[in-house]
Amino acid sequence: MDRIKILSAVAAAVFLALAAFPLACSHPRLPSFDSKRAFEYIEQQCAFGPRTPNSPAHDRCREYLLQKLQETTPICRRQQFIHIDNKKNDTLRLTNLIASFNPEHKTRILFCAHWDCRPRADKESDTSLHRQPVLGANDAASGVAVLLVMAEIMKFHRPPIGVDIVFFDGEDYGRDDYPEGWLLGSKYFVRNIGGYRPSAVILLDMIGDSDLQIHREYYSNTHARWLVDKFWKAAKIENAAHFFDDVKHTVLDDHVPFLQAGFPAIDIIDMDYPFWHTLADTPDKCSESSLGEVGRTLVRFVYDPEIGVNKRNR
Repeated sequence: MDRIKILSAVAAAVFLALAAFPLACSHPRLPSFDSKRAFEYIEQQCAFGPRTPNSPAHDRCREYLLQKLQETTPICRRQQFIHIDNKKNDTLRLTNLIASFNPEHKTRILFCAHWDCRPRADKESDTSLHRQPVLGANDAASGVAVLLVMAEIMKFHRPPIGVDIVFFDGEDYGRDDYPEGWLLGSKYFVRNIGGYRPSAVILLDMIGDSDLQIHREYYSNTHARWLVDKFWKAAKIENAAHFFDDVKHTVLDDHVPFLQAGFPAIDIIDMDYPFWHTLADTPDKCSESSLGEVGRTLVRFVYDPEIGVNKRNR
């Protein structure tokens, strides 16, 4: 009788182990995301000063970012273009930076962020400060920093699909009297997209806030709900506690030109950032923890076969 009980117990243990096995396999071990390194990349971008178009800091940071991308993949290029502000008679020399990974794969996703800084701190309560440029630690060195770490990950861990990273220039140039000055880099990229057809576009903007609050963005959730759901699923698996399921903000951002052109695109953004477009947008307002939440979610989105864009379910 005791022998029967022992055999029954062993059989039960084996059954439970086999039952648990598919669950364990559904969340594979993924490459780790170095949030400390991401924070260092924020500091290094800010060390150049405000990266406003036509400034020496802008030129130096462009070459720095290109070098960092070239260290991870040989497929890098500048997309240079000119924008003329007729109201101010300004000619802007702008550059999008583009890097590709797993170039042979036909299914491709695009990760992007803008790398320029706002040339005016127009959210300062003191109007005498409005003409000063913003350092842009969170807006948007944080998104660039996370994508630089992702590029390093993909150098050593070949992604299962094609991935392209684009750093857009001229996102933050617009004014109330010059709305056409917003989103210059992404609009230029989409106008000249040629035969490139990304299956998904993920934009990172202001994701380093130490008090992180990422809600579903309205345009994203309305026009690419399936993609938002996938990204939020990845965030849930990663226990990213600062992703919230409600729609809170409607944001005109670099994802909008893609949506207008018919591409699924979503904006991962924290608009509840009190230092937005002020001189206080400095690295001390950002945190490794926030960068890590977004970074781990991005890794999960790319490398978990149960999340990937190939498993599109509306």
